Amino acid sequence: MAQEHEQHGAELTHGHHGPRALPSMLMAPDAVKAWRMRAIIVAVVFGLLSLIFLSTDEGRNHLLRAYLMGVMTCFNFVGGALAFLLTQYVSGGKWGAILRRPLEAMTRTVWVVAVMMLPVLFLGKHLYQWMAYPTSAATWDAYKAGIMTQEQMLTANAKRAMLSPSAAWVQYLLVMGFMLLVIWLLNSWSAARDRDPNAGTMSSFDKWRVKFENLSGPMLVVYVILMTDFVIVFVKALDVTWYSSVYGLQFLVAQGYAVLALGILTLILLSKYEPIKTMFRMTEQHDLGKLAFAFTMLNIYLTFAEFLIIWSGNVPDEIPWYLHRIHGGWWTICSIDVICHWVIPFCILLSRDFKRSKHRMIWLCVIMISARFIDMFWLIEPNFKDAAGNLHLSGNFGILAYVTVPIAVVALWMAVYLRELTTRPLINVNDPDTQELLEPEHAH
Repeated sequence: MAQEHEQHGAELTHGHHGPRALPSMLMAPDAVKAWRMRAIIVAVVFGLLSLIFLSTDEGRNHLLRAYLMGVMTCFNFVGGALAFLLTQYVSGGKWGAILRRPLEAMTRTVWVVAVMMLPVLFLGKHLYQWMAYPTSAATWDAYKAGIMTQEQMLTANAKRAMLSPSAAWVQYLLVMGFMLLVIWLLNSWSAARDRDPNAGTMSSFDKWRVKFENLSGPMLVVYVILMTDFVIVFVKALDVTWYSSVYGLQFLVAQGYAVLALGILTLILLSKYEPIKTMFRMTEQHDLGKLAFAFTMLNIYLTFAEFLIIWSGNVPDEIPWYLHRIHGGWWTICSIDVICHWVIPFCILLSRDFKRSKHRMIWLCVIMISARFIDMFWLIEPNFKDAAGNLHLSGNFGILAYVTVPIAVVALWMAVYLRELTTRPLINVNDPDTQELLEPEHAH
C-alpha cells in the first residue's frame, strides 16, 4: 500500500477512488532540524543584542519586564496546548487528531517554562510591589516615602495570603507540578497507545478513549483554576490594585488563539513533506481556520465586554487601569493591538477561500502570533509608574528591550519545541480519527 501511495500520490491527493494509504514514514522531515537551527541562531543573536540593556539602570529594569513578557508568551503556548489536548480528548474530532502531535510537542516544553520562571521569582522585587514590600511594616514605610499610594498599601496588605514571596513560590510549584504530571501522563499514554498489541481494534480504541476521557475532563477544570491563579499572581498583580473577574478566562482564550496560530502554521509548513502532506487535508485546514475565527470572536467579546462594563460603571478605583493604557502614546499601541489582534484576523477569516489557502494562512498565523506580543506588551508595561500613561521613546532607550528579549526567549522555546517534534511520529496510528483523515474529501 505504501508503494502504491508513492506511485499514485498525485491521483490519491484528490481521493476520488477510495481511501489513501498511510505514509510509511511518520517521523518529522529533516527540514524541522533546519528550522530548529534558525531558531537557535535567532535566540543567540537577539540574546546578545539584549545584553546592551545591562549598561543602564533604566535598561536593566526594562530587561526584566521584557523577559517576563517572553516567558508568559511561552507559558501561553504550553498551557494553551495542554488545554486543547484535554479538550480534544473529551470532545473527539478529526481536527484534534491532526493537531495532536504538535500539541504534545508544545506541552513537553513545560520544563523550559518552569526553568525560565526562576529569574522572575528570584528577581521579583524589581517587578512586584508585594515582593519588594512583603510585610505591613514595609508597605507602611513605602507609603510614607511616596513609593506606594494608600490604595496600593492597603490592597497589598489585604492580599498578603496570596501575594507574598513565599506564597508565589508555593503557587509556582503547585501549578508547574500539576502541569508536569498531567503532561507526562498524556504523552506517555499517547506513546503507549501506539504500542498497544491490540492496536487497530475497537477494544483498543474504546480502552484508550475512556482512559483519556476520565483523566481529561477533571484535569481541564483543575487546569483552568490553576492557570487563573498563575496569571493573576505573575501578570495581573503587577498592578496590585487591579481587579478583574474574567482575567483568567481572557488568558485562556488568548492561549487558544496563540496555540491555534502556531499549530496551523506548523501543519501548513509540514504539509510540504510526508506524513503531513498526505494526512493534512483541506477539510482539516478549513476546520482549524474556523476554530481560529471562533477564538478571535471570543477574544474580542471578552475584552470589549470587560472594557465596556468598567467604562460605563466609571468607578474611580477601576478606570485608572485603562487610563494608563490609552493616554500619553498608549492609544497608538492600543489601536495597533485592536487592528492586528482582532480586526485583521476577524475580517480575513470570514473568507472561505482564505481559510483554504496555505500561503495566505501562513501570513495570517504570523500576524496572529505577532499580535500576541503586542497584547502582552500592552498588558505588562503600563503597570509601572515610569510608563503608565506616558509611552515615549526619547530618553527611554530601555523600552526597546521589549523587541529583543521576547524574541530571544520565544526563539529559544521554539528551538526546544521543534526538537520535540522530531522525537515522535507526527501521526497517532492507533486512533479511529486517523483512518478518517485518509478518507477522500468531498466537495462542500
